[in-house]
Amino acid sequence: MTMAYIMKGASVTGWRFLNLFFKQRRTISVKVQPISKVLIANRGEIACRVIKTAKKLGIKTVSVFSDVDSSSMHVTMADEAFNIGPAPSQESYLNKEKIIDVARISGAEAIHPGYGFLSENMEFAELCQKSGIIFIGPPASAIRDMGIKSTSKAIMTSAGVPVIEGYHGEDQSLQKLKSEAEGIGFPVMIKAVRGGGGKGMRIAMSASEFDSQLDSAKRESQKSFGDDAVLIEKFVERPRHVEVQIFGDTHGNYVYLFERDCSIQRRHQKIIEEAPAPGIPADVRKSIGEAGVKAAQAVGYVGAGTVEFIMDSHHKFYFMEMNTRLQVEHPVTEMITDTDLVEWQLKVASGEKLPRSQDELEIKGHSFEARIYAEDPSNGFLPGAGPLHYLSTPLPSTDVRIETGVKQGDEVSIHYDPMIAKLVVWGENRLSALQKIKSHLRNYHVCFIPKFHYLIQVNIFCGKISGLSTNVDFLIDLCNHPEFVKGNVNTDFIEDHNRELFPPKPVSHSLIAQAAISMILRNNMMNVREAVVSGDAFSPFFIGQGFRVNHSYNQEMQLQYNNKELKVIVTHLGKNKYVVRHHDSSIEVMVMQCIEESGGCINLVCNIDGVMWKTKAVIDDFNVHLFSKDGSYMFNHSHPAFLEKMDGGSLGSASTSAVVPMPGVIEKIFVAVGDKVSTGDPLVVMIAMKMEHVIRAPRDGVVKSVICKVGDNVTKNKAVVLFEEN
Repeated sequence: MTMAYIMKGASVTGWRFLNLFFKQRRTISVKVQPISKVLIANRGEIACRVIKTAKKLGIKTVSVFSDVDSSSMHVTMADEAFNIGPAPSQESYLNKEKIIDVARISGAEAIHPGYGFLSENMEFAELCQKSGIIFIGPPASAIRDMGIKSTSKAIMTSAGVPVIEGYHGEDQSLQKLKSEAEGIGFPVMIKAVRGGGGKGMRIAMSASEFDSQLDSAKRESQKSFGDDAVLIEKFVERPRHVEVQIFGDTHGNYVYLFERDCSIQRRHQKIIEEAPAPGIPADVRKSIGEAGVKAAQAVGYVGAGTVEFIMDSHHKFYFMEMNTRLQVEHPVTEMITDTDLVEWQLKVASGEKLPRSQDELEIKGHSFEARIYAEDPSNGFLPGAGPLHYLSTPLPSTDVRIETGVKQGDEVSIHYDPMIAKLVVWGENRLSALQKIKSHLRNYHVCFIPKFHYLIQVNIFCGKISGLSTNVDFLIDLCNHPEFVKGNVNTDFIEDHNRELFPPKPVSHSLIAQAAISMILRNNMMNVREAVVSGDAFSPFFIGQGFRVNHSYNQEMQLQYNNKELKVIVTHLGKNKYVVRHHDSSIEVMVMQCIEESGGCINLVCNIDGVMWKTKAVIDDFNVHLFSKDGSYMFNHSHPAFLEKMDGGSLGSASTSAVVPMPGVIEKIFVAVGDKVSTGDPLVVMIAMKMEHVIRAPRDGVVKSVICKVGDNVTKNKAVVLFEEN
């Protein structure tokens, strides 16, 4: 019988005995085993992050990659790289045996799992140990005990860490779970026992919606973790999400590196984090930090970990879960403590003691991290996928970090998380740090431009061709919100302030003028370039666009903004002067500077009715993306006639079909031909960007046909259910 099995059924008294036993074991002398080569079993920005620190320490690096990641940044940065299979993570990044084989072949002594994928997989940690490979993370027993939420609650209760009321039992029948939920009192939180990152998590506000929310949580949990067991907890309304960064070594030393506030979330996933948490009294800061250390000691923890708490308005905190890995938001902790947590991980994994004691750690200044995603905040934060046509970021410095795993020209894949980058800043205090992150977000410019021939190939037409969205403007609006500025945050912040965070975004005449002028100047540049290549520019008969003898000329164009048609007439007055007319408005534009960059981008400086504007414009065949001091705007400028005639076989109309909002995989189908449905009824469940999405009936009707099956890969705007005509 293994120690792991004995611990699973241990009593409260037994826990204390075993905790003491582990502490005694950990005081035994540990031999330092330097790591000379490390394999990073992950992708994207975290793989790049680990590689940077490893190179700083003189450690060689090995990357693994799936078929779609062959030219990714983490592949080119590493000293060696190995293909481990097809794009689906189950066949590549979650394939434990393949990764162990690569470690053996490459001679890597250690594996760093990053976060996500295998980072909290007990079986993988055990497999590393059996294979004689250092797993840069905690013991498998700690992963197991903290990964199973019901077990972790029992351990924390025994260790004296405050725990919220809930049901963590083994009886998973619907009747039992519903009975426990009613006993706790609605609203309740349904959580995957092995969950994390918001996966397998649902809120049931009342008994009437408990069954459907439970079913959804179980499906997503099974898909994400291979286990559909859940627990039920009392849902604390409008709590703060405060987490403690802890660290332990193999010599029995523990420290906490203070706390982070991660309350700003959508879909139960964080988008802005900060350290330290605003408004936390000194005594509470000390208490919550010490509670985090107690949690780590209770499971004999080694390495970097995060103990997550929910905190009410009176600063009372309750243990929620422990993430047995490095967190996405670890850079804000590094910024305020002047540490490199990946370096600490590598040193502790090799048997060294923690670089600092608790007395040597102190908070310096304030730090924010903003996660930049390929998603549409105005459409329920739906994730997107596609090529990064244009990418321009602020310049990194000692107090500005760009944590990313992509570059211009790379593609955000439907197979993985849609995060593009993390923007991290440091300031001497919260206000100065907040000013910095707002300023640098304004200088973070991203454009997704779908390749037109791909759209033709899969027969998608949505009424217009548009670039994919990011959440940058939303992050700026969020940082500007008065309550966020004050530090009055909670996990319902976005819902509570929805109206202010999603205001109407009118477009000014000045922006319309900039879009029109940008198109004309870009077109002129292309014409001249083509003429130079062909040799026509050197002909005495070559006349550049816009040239007229003793005559101004008008150019009419059709733009579209937020589905509203804009008729614009531009009159060229000669040299760098233009008049732009839109409806009854007429403004004069003087172009002061126009410099072309890569990716179809031009930097435009112009004087519009006496006001100086500095704008970036990224232009493709269908869109003009403007990045100005007022934020980013996208205008459509082309509507090919042949596309208008396409029946959009995959889209249909809203009255006759239900369509999927993004690329994904069909997970479940609820209806069949002949079924009667009402508006809002669930029709299909799809998995996209590692999240479950329910496609619902757009109207009352009768199902004419179901044009998908479970397991199908579907493209954005693909019709999956057709209805009888009215």
